[in-house]
Amino acid sequence: MLRAVGHLDADCFYVSAERVRDWFLRDKPVGVLGNQGACVIAKSYEMKRAGVGTGMPIWDALVKCPDGVYVKRDFRWYEVLSRLMLEVVREISPRVEYYSIDEFFFTAEGACADDFQRLAESMRDQIWERLGVPATVGIARTRTLAKLISDSAKPFGALAVMDRDAEERLLADRPVTEITGIAGRRGARLAVWGIKTCLDLARADRRLVRSVLTATGEALWWELNGDPVQAIQVKRPAHKAIARGGSFGESTSDPVLLHAWLVRNLERLIEELEYHGVAAGRLTVAIPYKDGRSGVGQINLAAPSDRFDILLEAARPCLRTAWIPRAVATHMHVIAEDLTRRPDCSAGDLFEPPGRAEQAQAIARLKRAVNARHGRFVLRSAATLALPAIYRDTANSYDICDVRGKSCF
Repeated sequence: MLRAVGHLDADCFYVSAERVRDWFLRDKPVGVLGNQGACVIAKSYEMKRAGVGTGMPIWDALVKCPDGVYVKRDFRWYEVLSRLMLEVVREISPRVEYYSIDEFFFTAEGACADDFQRLAESMRDQIWERLGVPATVGIARTRTLAKLISDSAKPFGALAVMDRDAEERLLADRPVTEITGIAGRRGARLAVWGIKTCLDLARADRRLVRSVLTATGEALWWELNGDPVQAIQVKRPAHKAIARGGSFGESTSDPVLLHAWLVRNLERLIEELEYHGVAAGRLTVAIPYKDGRSGVGQINLAAPSDRFDILLEAARPCLRTAWIPRAVATHMHVIAEDLTRRPDCSAGDLFEPPGRAEQAQAIARLKRAVNARHGRFVLRSAATLALPAIYRDTANSYDICDVRGKSCF
């Protein structure tokens, strides 16, 4: 039995998901907007042909594609379809990695090379017939090659490449920056050595690749040459850090609003800490500003914790450090690091008042119970009352970061 690696990638997934539940959107230029409606985070091929790019502000997109249909993103619905896709892939493959909300790596098995082509076509067709989501499937000797092949076969393609000559023809046509893990800066470093295509990298001296791109680049070199050194991750690796945050939508210099965003992001962060059963040993608050500056505040906790009262007390001085008076802030990120399994850490410290830990834990249990029954943010800190529009709009109650189990982040 031969074994290979497959990669399935949904085509224009957010747009495709919207089309599944609204057939009116079929064959029309469609753009999916971010949570504040300020920019296009996904677009259909029809809108792409009109010149609209991912991340483009809505006012620019409307100029390039005035006849487009623009809808607000709904990650809760996208996760539903994503997990249905995961079920289909798991029915066909013995080992599946839930890489991202619309991408899956899987182990492919067959008696001959033709079996892999039939498998790729079958998986693509089943996703379409059962879910109405167009997808592209690539199968190759390694996961890096499989992803490059599926990218080359888009849209709605299915391609298995197991022959080295066919691999080299594909690698010769693709810039090295199309390899996951090699972006502009790494591509520029490789260009100095004349490495501009994927085939250039595959044929380069391995020791040179390692010196330029370290061990991660060497792993890609092995993968491009057909040696599978990157395993399929059936379970998500343990977090090294967990973060919550993002764009404000409407930029602000108001310290009251910045504090409200801090509390909102912290409550979302604590949800994730509790879900994974870990506590934070270090907390960082980062704020990018409209003028290009950024502020960062960081603190090491006396003891790892996932308690709201302790983390908020630690986050406030971080916010003060990151805050630049009168500067207009655009984003905020709250990051938990030095993660420790909760059973191995203390919830508080030896010097806090008697009964404080028990009271905080009781409040946390009540908050979880109420929100589980009535809605995610029904019970929340009063500091977030400064953000009524955010909680009024249900699109803001769920984010791609809240789709759990993916291995890419």
